[in-house]
Amino acid sequence: MAAMSLHHLAQPPMLITGMSGAGLSTAAKVFEDRDWYVAHNLPPELILRLAALCDAEDSPVSKVAMVTDVRARMFRGNMLQMLEELRARGLAPTILFLDARDDVLIKRFDSVRRTHPLQGEDTLAEGIARERRVLSEIKEDADVTLDTSDLSVHDLRRRIEETFGPRVDKRRHVTVQSFGFKHGVPRDSDITVDVRFLPNPYWQPELRPYRGTDAPVAEYVLGQRDAQPFVRNFLEMFDSMQEGYRHEGKNFMTVSIGCTGGHHRSVAIAEEIGKRLSGRADLNVNVVHRDIARD
Repeated sequence: MAAMSLHHLAQPPMLITGMSGAGLSTAAKVFEDRDWYVAHNLPPELILRLAALCDAEDSPVSKVAMVTDVRARMFRGNMLQMLEELRARGLAPTILFLDARDDVLIKRFDSVRRTHPLQGEDTLAEGIARERRVLSEIKEDADVTLDTSDLSVHDLRRRIEETFGPRVDKRRHVTVQSFGFKHGVPRDSDITVDVRFLPNPYWQPELRPYRGTDAPVAEYVLGQRDAQPFVRNFLEMFDSMQEGYRHEGKNFMTVSIGCTGGHHRSVAIAEEIGKRLSGRADLNVNVVHRDIARD
């Protein structure tokens, strides 16, 4: 089949997939609310057809998101083959993969008293394990992986809106997020760094009530002897990785910066790195603080 160009779609097609119970319906609703045409539960062959229809010159839509999950395996066609075909047609999709810890997925299924689509006569845990095996390759191919384990519906909406804001240019999207190790390491990071080697403002009574977004804490953290060399070294490492990411077609990156509680050091360093990266014409940078409001 002859290659096609994106002569109609304003943005690449969005493919939303991931673990059952991880929030696919919520993600789909976010895109619908942002005026995307969203099609649910599509097998590979229909994804190919819909993408071609939406890219046609007389198409009534300019942005399309397609939701598919493990149930698509029942139909003819292979997800990875479908992705290669879309790329060959010039319709390379952005893949959003939603994930969550097994214990969280089990709790969510139990709360709605549903069985897992791959559970059969076995336990819920075995159904989830089977699904992870089936989806492992497409997860590896994803542009963005969001771990929804600790996200409410509203949190997930915000994360998607932050990640997939207006993006009609060719810039790489970088999310710099701070976090606290005591609340768990983010599972959706491309790069994770630990800034607990810096002195903790928490032990300064006059700084404890503030956060890393406040000037007194930011000045304290960034004024430490090792802070600026760390930021410079990180940016050098970040730059050294960009050619490889471009070669792999990775247009979305998440950098996670952690300290103990996610209130002071990681926040100040994330803000500084975000500020340094924001000056680059080839990057669209967003800074978020996962745990800044948590105890």
